[in-house]
Amino acid sequence: MTLQGKTALVTGGGTGIGWSIARELAAAGARVAIAGRRENVLRDAASRWTGDPPIEFHAVDVADRSSVRRLFGWATERIGPITILVNCAGFNVPNRTMAALRPEQWDELLAVNASGAYYCMYEALPQMRAMKDGLIINVSSIAGKRAMALGGVGYCASKFAMTALGTCVGNEDNQHGIRVTNIYPGEANTPILDHRPTPVTDAHRAAILQPDDIGTLVAAIARLPPRAHVPEVIIKPTCAAYA
Repeated sequence: MTLQGKTALVTGGGTGIGWSIARELAAAGARVAIAGRRENVLRDAASRWTGDPPIEFHAVDVADRSSVRRLFGWATERIGPITILVNCAGFNVPNRTMAALRPEQWDELLAVNASGAYYCMYEALPQMRAMKDGLIINVSSIAGKRAMALGGVGYCASKFAMTALGTCVGNEDNQHGIRVTNIYPGEANTPILDHRPTPVTDAHRAAILQPDDIGTLVAAIARLPPRAHVPEVIIKPTCAAYA
């Protein structure tokens, strides 16, 4: 299916996986808007897209409900009611153990990775229900499927929350023609690696998933006919050492 006539909003869309998803959806014909905290990063990313129509951009703090509300008001005016929402905003901290993780870091991880997805879905769902059409992609993590020391206490908890949120909404809103897909990437070469407690080598980065791998996957899911629903997908590096 072509994505002509579809509109897509991608949070965390200025870098890494989010930007690759935005490019793939735009290349497939969707009108795309990207959002993230840093307007200069968004502007630079959007300027690199040479297709028509242009990729729009808007700064947002997904942990702030009023900021998310303003984002959706802007996006609806700029590209129209949202038919594809990609929740890709997320981060981690170097303090991964319960002993090291500070309460304020826990709060921020849950606010961005879990509540941020909820706020965006809360704004998008009424539009989708009215249209009887919608696709929500939650870019979770293998750490949202099974808890692991590499992800850390706070990150795993926040991604498990995102997983449960997506599953519940998918079960509730499928009657309205809305599909929700949780994607669980294994290790991927994205800016989140910069916050690892131990630096990641260039060889390691080259061996794991690349952002375009997830971008291609999301575009393939988005191009499925409305009758086809992919509830969840695990995508991992081929090399077992990085899976």
